[in-house]
Amino acid sequence: MRSDLAKSYGQDRLPRYTSYPTAPHFSTAIGEADYRKWLKSLPARQPASIYMHVPFCRSMCWYCGCHTSITKKDDPIAVYTSGLRTEAHLVAETIAHRLPISHIHFGGGTPTIMTPQTFADLVGTLRYSYFVLPDAEIAVEIDPRTMTEPMAEALGFSGVNRASLGVQSFDAQVQCAINRLQTFEQTAQCVERLRRCGIGKINFDLLYGLPLQTVDSCLDTVAKCIELRPDRFSVFGYAHVPSFKKHQRMIDESALPGGVERHLQSETIAKALVDAGYVRIGFDHFALPDDNLAVAKREGRLRRNFQGYTDDVAEALIGLGASAISRMPQGFVQNVVATKDYLAHIAEDRLATVKGYAFTKEDRFRADIIERVMCDMAVDLSQVSHRHGRDPRSAIVDRSRIDGLVADGVVTMIGDRLAVSDGAEFLVRSVASAFDAHLARSEATHSRAV
Repeated sequence: MRSDLAKSYGQDRLPRYTSYPTAPHFSTAIGEADYRKWLKSLPARQPASIYMHVPFCRSMCWYCGCHTSITKKDDPIAVYTSGLRTEAHLVAETIAHRLPISHIHFGGGTPTIMTPQTFADLVGTLRYSYFVLPDAEIAVEIDPRTMTEPMAEALGFSGVNRASLGVQSFDAQVQCAINRLQTFEQTAQCVERLRRCGIGKINFDLLYGLPLQTVDSCLDTVAKCIELRPDRFSVFGYAHVPSFKKHQRMIDESALPGGVERHLQSETIAKALVDAGYVRIGFDHFALPDDNLAVAKREGRLRRNFQGYTDDVAEALIGLGASAISRMPQGFVQNVVATKDYLAHIAEDRLATVKGYAFTKEDRFRADIIERVMCDMAVDLSQVSHRHGRDPRSAIVDRSRIDGLVADGVVTMIGDRLAVSDGAEFLVRSVASAFDAHLARSEATHSRAV
């Protein structure tokens, strides 16, 4: 473990590079008319993906960085899901042919906050409006604390075949500090229910850098998780941005671990997972060797989108719901964030698009480089430049950063081939940032590099 590098680079605030350019560069210059035009141009036989955002939870986890709100009542959820069904239909009407769908992802918030019947109806709407391929991956994010047997049955009935469970930490002190009390037994029961209903592909989400968290408590959490043998892990660093997410002010900043401690937690978790037989995917995902992600990595097909690392090769990702982002071949569009404004758009038979970004040739070139760096931990700049008709000498935006990374042993460069050194994967965002032409002009607050 390179604690010296964590100390040198760990305080940098950088994008996660799940998109390029990143969301802070979206503007109202791109709107509904552009999105309609882009949707109409989607090829009839080329599969696309769907992301459906459900922005409701029963309680607020203080670490949360998602667009979500708290409700104890079911009525707002029912009204909102009715809006989702209408939006799905409006988008399908705009496309004007039955678009094939290879991936569906329900994110939140807590998608399983809706009733089992409502969830089944929502999937039914998607199957009616689009051609959901027989082997499509249908994934849903789950809070194990509120998961019921009827909902597990509805997920299985609806064809869900992958579930992502929020775990974060099993340390009771940490759970109190982040307002998320969740026992190992609740999590194990949730996994058992899902598997019993035919949902065999299970992901766990873990966090490091939480208040009162230690290396030992991270190891204890991982050991408990491994008992349940999920197919994948996503291991994220907590991003403390209380100026942007006001509920994070409930977290005691003095209890947060420093950069070096965060790095030790991250790499200790990584080592424990690799020792348990998981393959490291990029810098923050881990998968069993026969999982789709691990296979995609071996075959050089790994991609990156708003959900992180993926084997989804679709060029179009349709975002449905408040704040949802769509990626079209021409650019990004984002729906209005506030739920009431989203529903107002949909009630008027309008798409909820309020801003976006149209790709330039330069953006496509840099997005290709950054995705290969993030996915492969290496990039052949000559190869990528040739694909885009560019001179490889123009690839690097921040030469001084690359020179510093080379000098510190983070990367090696032989000719035009750059590779992240073993043990320095945790700094891949710092490497990717050297190719980001927008970063210097950005005033956005990003998460820490470590």
